[in-house]
Amino acid sequence: MLTETSWSPRRQLTLTEWMRQGRSLGSVARACGWWIGDWIRYGNAKYGEKYEAAAQITGYDIQSLMNMAYVSSRFEISRRREKLSFSHHGELAALPADAQDLWLDRVEQEGLSVHALRAQLKRSAARLGSARSRAGADVRGLETNHSGGDPEVVCPECGHHFRAHAKQPARKASGRRR
Repeated sequence: MLTETSWSPRRQLTLTEWMRQGRSLGSVARACGWWIGDWIRYGNAKYGEKYEAAAQITGYDIQSLMNMAYVSSRFEISRRREKLSFSHHGELAALPADAQDLWLDRVEQEGLSVHALRAQLKRSAARLGSARSRAGADVRGLETNHSGGDPEVVCPECGHHFRAHAKQPARKASGRRR
């Protein structure tokens, strides 16, 4: 039996039944961020920005809803990894699509937790920043100085070069942060 604050079996479960329930709960939990993010994006596109109404409807705070919509906007459905959590994707959302895919592959291959991914991203950014600092480059972000066209980005792990072309959605004038 499910309520908003509990799970309890209606009867004694076999080990197999208990495991099946756990798989189902895990699937639902991993999917909720995507579902709500996509739902918010649909409502915002169709009816205008509706974060306050969505907060009342779902019980989530506006900032959480904005985060879910942002992450959902940064990963086309075909690029979302079912084996990875919404939080894994959230850690990578600000990166260009090519870098996201490289990191998602790595997370899947190495079985990185969200905490481990966050730590590796920080180490990579620090190494990149240190290398740029020594070269006198702009260390503000991942984009390298590049004249004309989209800026070039270099993966600090494998050295792969690619163009940064993903645009982040404009922020509201209210000053809310993602």
